[in-house]
Amino acid sequence: MTVNSSTPPKQLKVAIVGGGPGGLATAIALSKVPNVEVKLYEKAKLLREVGAGINIGPNTWNVLELLGVADTLTSGHPISAVLNVNGRTGEEIYKFERDISVKRPAIRTQRTKLQSTLLAHVAPGVIQLAKQLLEIIDKGDDGVVLGFADETKERADLVVGADGIRSVVRDCAWPDYEIKFTGTTIWRALLPRRALVDQDPRFDITGWWHLPNSHVYFSPVGEGLSEIAAREYQDPAVHGASKVVWGVPVTNEHVESHFKSYLPQIQRALQSIPQGSWREFAAFAGPELSSLTSWSHKIVLVGDSSHALSGAFGSGAGFAMEDGWVLAQTLSYFRNDLRKALSLFDEIRLPYYHRMYEHLDAMARGRRTRLEELEREGTDAEEERVRIKAIREGEDMDWIYRNDIGRVWEQIVSRLENVNGGKE
Repeated sequence: MTVNSSTPPKQLKVAIVGGGPGGLATAIALSKVPNVEVKLYEKAKLLREVGAGINIGPNTWNVLELLGVADTLTSGHPISAVLNVNGRTGEEIYKFERDISVKRPAIRTQRTKLQSTLLAHVAPGVIQLAKQLLEIIDKGDDGVVLGFADETKERADLVVGADGIRSVVRDCAWPDYEIKFTGTTIWRALLPRRALVDQDPRFDITGWWHLPNSHVYFSPVGEGLSEIAAREYQDPAVHGASKVVWGVPVTNEHVESHFKSYLPQIQRALQSIPQGSWREFAAFAGPELSSLTSWSHKIVLVGDSSHALSGAFGSGAGFAMEDGWVLAQTLSYFRNDLRKALSLFDEIRLPYYHRMYEHLDAMARGRRTRLEELEREGTDAEEERVRIKAIREGEDMDWIYRNDIGRVWEQIVSRLENVNGGKE
């Protein structure tokens, strides 16, 4: 339901910056809103995902269904169990079984498969490649002007920043915002699934193999492939200056040198990665924003640009797509009135991301407390530190993994209708 349904929606020109899952989902959702013209600007000359695997859980399936694209995503590996293992001893710490008999079980798939799924539903002419954004100029009542590296300019009524944790859109509207290297570096690669199973059958189960300051993650991603994501904490004071890029190629020897203390079969698994396959990803994070909109409701952030966190609970793409879908619903509901629509967008999404920041802070405090207790007790053994670090699952995370954004929106509409009968 929308307000003032007898009044034609305002004509609106929307510029989306960034062609990842959040940007593509936003383009798909906005294309269904009457009187909205959408253009998506991507700096790359070829639109492709950088990375390896990606989780598609219940929350992400929900938004894919709302976008009308879920049935197109047919490639992936169901996650029937999740392991946490000591990477030096091979001791199993936790194992969680998952129900894969449901209509859409949680899967791990290749990021390129999600990208292709979304691309298939974006109308021709919407995506503009090789458009590196340099600046956004506020033109008051005339909207904004985007300036690109190719010296072209485009006018828009609304700019959607879907350009990731190093968002240029965010830098334009929040110039004092600063992200910093968290200390976590991740190396990712894909390889034939059989190559891992031959090393250890447990590598065929989605799982983390831990040491106190690092882990190696294994997971099948479908089509005969598996993913390895190796992660290590590195002192930001020492390594921060060099961590400025995303998805940079690194040598096998460089990656292997960080995991010499792991079980022999893990080291052999790392050595089986084809030369040139590893990509390095440095994790950055920034403070919580008090609003996801700026410039009198002419700029809005979605996805990683809106919550610059070093971890997104394996649901970062889902969060970004939820943002894009909610934005489209608020615009449709308020007949493309930017002030009202973006205010409601803030009201819906800000508390969600606030809870994420609080949850991450609480996790960090809890682990620090347990480690300090171990030290005081004189039992600071590596095995105990690994147990503290190991990932746990529980109902307290259902607000993320089982979030149904469609139901959230229905509740919002119901509240609005109860307040004003759907009228201004």
